[in-house]
Amino acid sequence: MAPRRRILGIDPGSRRTGYGILDVRGNNLSPVTWGVIRTDSSGSFPDRLHHIHETLSEVIRLHRPTEAVVEKVFLAKNAASALKLGQARGAAIVTCRVHGLGVHEYSAKEIKLSATGFGSAPKEQVSEMVCRLLGIREPVPPDASDALAMAFCRAVSRDIPS
Repeated sequence: MAPRRRILGIDPGSRRTGYGILDVRGNNLSPVTWGVIRTDSSGSFPDRLHHIHETLSEVIRLHRPTEAVVEKVFLAKNAASALKLGQARGAAIVTCRVHGLGVHEYSAKEIKLSATGFGSAPKEQVSEMVCRLLGIREPVPPDASDALAMAFCRAVSRDIPS
């Protein structure tokens, strides 16, 4: 029997951080959980990063993933947005490393290609395909479906060594 891999996908953001966890055993993929960590936009930015760290830590302790994946850095609309996104991404990566998880990175194009076969697919199509491929029939928030797409990309990638 193939060993189980449990992949945590993270879609970081300073207001909403999506997460999704998949179990992978051989060619079988099954969703474990998904959700969105919402931060209080009236709170200080350090408090928001701390909330992301604490909540992701709870998810990791509860579900015990074996590895994690985040999207590679991309260009944001403006410098302030890029800095906040980078800091939220850093908080997520450090949280994973604190808990002993290897962190893998894929570009948006790689993630879209793995789910739809088209690297320029719109987000809605990626979400729809990932849910269909994983047998999820209930609505999934966009940030969580993005995270599931990242976990899916990792699960079907050929560069498996952790």
